[in-house]
Amino acid sequence: MTEIKYNATGRRKTSVASVSISPGDGQIVVNKKPVDTYFPRETLRMMIRQPIELAGITGKYNITAKVTGGGLTGQAGAVRHGISRAIVDMNSDLRLRLKKEGFLTRDPREKERKKYGQKGARRRFQFSKR
Repeated sequence: MTEIKYNATGRRKTSVASVSISPGDGQIVVNKKPVDTYFPRETLRMMIRQPIELAGITGKYNITAKVTGGGLTGQAGAVRHGISRAIVDMNSDLRLRLKKEGFLTRDPREKERKKYGQKGARRRFQFSKR
């Protein structure tokens, strides 16, 4: 008998996370490292655990994530998005609760490109009258 695995992809900014959920004892592994090692800040770990606690599956499933691109905050957001999508695959009754909290919405904000003749995306060079 094979164990049931739920896979989903989460994204935020330039980060992409492939998440799989399988029955287990509640371990969270990100890029083959425990979540406490990979994400040093407690706020990021808390962010990842939010959909798990909301769904009420704490300690019942193992979560494995492979995440690339972006920084730590973007990666944590991508993992949270992926976990939420995988939970919905697992149990579609939880979709409304996760959607209400905003965990299923992909954060579309990306860095705006620098424009020519300017110092940044919107910042102009200093104007000199003389």
